[in-house]
Amino acid sequence: MLVKIFGSAVFGVEATTITVEVNIDKGIGYHLVGLPDNAIKESSYRISAALKNNNYHLPGKKITINMAPADLRKEGSAYDLTLAIGILSASNQIKSDKVGDYVIMGELSLDGSLQPIKGALPIAIKALEDGFKGFILPKQNAKEAAIVNDLEIYGVENILEVIEFFEGKTTLEPTIIDTHAEFNKNLDNPEFDFADVKGQESVKRSMEIAAAGGHNIILVGPPGSGKTMLSKRLPSILPPMTLQEALETTKIHSVVGRVKDTGLMCQRPFRSPHHTISDVALVGGGQYPQPGEISLSHNGVLFLDELPEFKRTVLEVMRQPLEDREVTISRAKFTVTYPSSFMLVASMNPSPSGYFNDPDAPVTSSPAEMQRYLSKISGPLLDRIDIHIEVNPVPFEKLTEKQQSEPSKQIRERVTKSREIQSERFKDYENIHYNAQMGVKQIRKFCNLNDESMTLLKTAMERLNLSARAFDRILKVSRTIADLEGIENINSTHISEAIQYRSLDREGWLG
Repeated sequence: MLVKIFGSAVFGVEATTITVEVNIDKGIGYHLVGLPDNAIKESSYRISAALKNNNYHLPGKKITINMAPADLRKEGSAYDLTLAIGILSASNQIKSDKVGDYVIMGELSLDGSLQPIKGALPIAIKALEDGFKGFILPKQNAKEAAIVNDLEIYGVENILEVIEFFEGKTTLEPTIIDTHAEFNKNLDNPEFDFADVKGQESVKRSMEIAAAGGHNIILVGPPGSGKTMLSKRLPSILPPMTLQEALETTKIHSVVGRVKDTGLMCQRPFRSPHHTISDVALVGGGQYPQPGEISLSHNGVLFLDELPEFKRTVLEVMRQPLEDREVTISRAKFTVTYPSSFMLVASMNPSPSGYFNDPDAPVTSSPAEMQRYLSKISGPLLDRIDIHIEVNPVPFEKLTEKQQSEPSKQIRERVTKSREIQSERFKDYENIHYNAQMGVKQIRKFCNLNDESMTLLKTAMERLNLSARAFDRILKVSRTIADLEGIENINSTHISEAIQYRSLDREGWLG
């Protein structure tokens, strides 16, 4: 008997429906075709034990299974439940009249219980698009898949529940999530808050500007000055994610199995990889491509602590994603694209010892060591960082102040208003939403300077030996400062403040 049952494969962040054809005929054998990987080929052993431990069995006949389309590589153990239900239906051990109405996925344990799968959200989205009635999957993934409305999501713990459901012996309760209520919860309760930060007013100001305009930022200062602490608080002042952004972010984390029981991701992600990370782990890839850290940071913050300690090759592969805001990974037979629109926040010591130019610390780094340390950051990478800010240690008097600092919620309100101004400004541009994304044409159109501002900028460029690449960056940051104040035209005050945020472009810093 021939039975068709349906699963799904995830490529990039999109799913493709897989038709699993199970045919049982005279003879003996188990034949699995359609480009399955080793994990799928081993499924017969898991299926056999799971069925036997639940009083069912593999038929002693010739079992032929085809996974179509046959030219797409299928991978992972998530097809165990799909194949098992297909075999039971084709051998008339259970009724087969309803199995084709559902996408069925799940990894089987030997006792028949189900283990969680990866990519439940994109699979559910594809199932709804293809007109399936519902999606049967492990209970651990049910909340994640239930984000998709108008699709019946059945989370199950054991294969026996699925068998009895198709036999009509029991009913399954669909998992229902109010997506909008899920989206709106916990938005105003960030884990890290700027209210906890003592002093560092100039750094907090620069981070507010970075958040308002979506600018990449680098913090330069000695150990213990608060670079990491401040960076962890940046997501708390970014504008709340839109529902579309939340879905995009959740899809990416779903593909790598990081959503679990949390359902919709409402908070902007903050990723902080170790400096020993490889370029594949950062950008994504592998034999079977997976998203890297820059894609897991999509719509959030990627924090690179001690930037010069990262391998130069790792830093260089970020240049294209920073520009295009997506990563394309090509293999011989397919190409996948992952979104990677993130804010880059980096920190570094000013020297290998960390105390360069500190009058209270001995000089422990030679000029050659300094040059070698700083040369790891290439000009093209630095060119994509709009704001450079020096972070100094907090004096004891500031640390012991009892007065609480401004909370993140108040800062976020100003940032959100600024972003609204920018959204209105760029409404006619498809891929530009905030100031950091402006190209040359937009800079010339929206960053006009009066004579006083132009003279100030010219003087600063000459006296501070600022590089040519600093010119556009200063204009972008000036535009954001003006937006924070609700002022339409950039003035000399905005230019003056923006010039302060280009310290690494000054002659002598990076050679």
